[in-house]
Amino acid sequence: MIWPFLMIYVSGRLHLPMATIASLMTFNAVAGLIFSFVAGPATDHFGRKWIMVISLVGNGVVYLFLGRATTFPAFIILMSLGGAFNPLYRVGADAMLADLIPAEGRPDAYALIRTSNNLGVALGPAIGGFIAVTSFTIAFYLAALGLMIYGLLLTIFGHETLTSIKLAARPAKEPFGGYQRIFRDGRLITFTLNFTLTSICAAMVWVLLSVYTYTYYGLPENLYGLIPTTNAIMVVTLQLAVTNVTKRRPPLLMMALGTLFYAVGVGSVALGQGFWGFWMSMVILTIGELILIPTATTYVANLAPPEMRGRYMSIYSLSWGIAFGIGPVLGGLLNDNIGPAAIWYGGLVIGLVSAASFMLLTPRVSKPIEATIQD
Repeated sequence: MIWPFLMIYVSGRLHLPMATIASLMTFNAVAGLIFSFVAGPATDHFGRKWIMVISLVGNGVVYLFLGRATTFPAFIILMSLGGAFNPLYRVGADAMLADLIPAEGRPDAYALIRTSNNLGVALGPAIGGFIAVTSFTIAFYLAALGLMIYGLLLTIFGHETLTSIKLAARPAKEPFGGYQRIFRDGRLITFTLNFTLTSICAAMVWVLLSVYTYTYYGLPENLYGLIPTTNAIMVVTLQLAVTNVTKRRPPLLMMALGTLFYAVGVGSVALGQGFWGFWMSMVILTIGELILIPTATTYVANLAPPEMRGRYMSIYSLSWGIAFGIGPVLGGLLNDNIGPAAIWYGGLVIGLVSAASFMLLTPRVSKPIEATIQD
C-alpha cells in the first residue's frame, strides 16, 4: 500500500532534490545491512518465530510515525528503524521455510510463498494508490494496522521450527557469530556479489519509477498503482508454472536469464512516454523476477547447513540491503547530473554486467536446482 508511493510522499513533504530524497533509502539500507548480520545469529539461536514477530510489530510502529513525519531528520530516523526491522522478518521466514521443506521441494515451496505474498501485493498498490490520492496518512495507518495484525496472528498460530536437534548441532562458540565460516564459502559470496548487481536494477525501479513517472509525465498515484499491481498479478498467476520449468535447469543459467530480463526491463523505462510504456517495462522486469527470485532463494537454502540457515539467509539478504542503499542514490545522481533517462540506461548497464557474470559462473554447475544440495 505504501512502498511504491513512498518517494512521492517524501518528495511532496520535503521538496528536496531527487538525490537527497533517494538518500533516505541509503539510511534504510545501511541499517538493514547492520541488522542482517544480527538477524542471522539471532534467528539461529532464539528461533524464527519471535524474530519475525518483532520485525512485524516494529515496522508497524514505524509506519504509524512515518504518516506524521515532516522533516528530513525525522525521515532519516524512521527509515533507519524500518531498515533495521526488515531483515529480521525476511531472514526468519526464509530459514523457517528451509526448516520445513526438504531440498527437493524448496523451489516449489519458495514459489508458493511468493505467490501468496503477491496476492497481497496485487491489492496493496491499487488500494494504496486510491487512498493516497485522498490521504497518505490514512494509507500509512492502514499499512501499520495490517503489519500488526499479521504479527498477532503469527504470535497466536505460528510454531517454532528451530528444534532442539538443530540447536544441538550448532557449535558451542563460534567467532564472529559464525560468519567467518560463511565468508569462506566461495559459492555463496560470489553469488551474493552478482545478485547484488541485479538487485540494484530492481531497487531503481521500485524506488524511483513512481517519482519519475509522476514528476516528468504527470502519472497520478492511482494510475501508477496499477503498474506494481501488474507485477503482483503476474507472480500470482505465473510463478508456479515458471518455477516448474526453471527448477529443472542449472540455477546459475536461470539466474543469468532472469537478470537479462531485469536489464532489458529497466533500460526500456527510458523509452516510455506514458502509462502503457512504463507498464510494459514492468512486465519485462517481472518475467525476470519470476525466473530469478525462487531460483536464487533455493540456491542459498541448499548451500546452507541446517544449523546455519539463518546466517546464510542473512548474507543473501545483504544483497537487497546493499542494492537499495546504492541503486536509488545512483539513480538520483544520474538524474540530477545527466538527465532523467540516465537512471534507466545506468540500470541497463549494471544488469548486463550481472547477467554476464552469472553466465561466466554457469559452466561450474551441471545439475538442475532441484539436485543442488549441500554436500
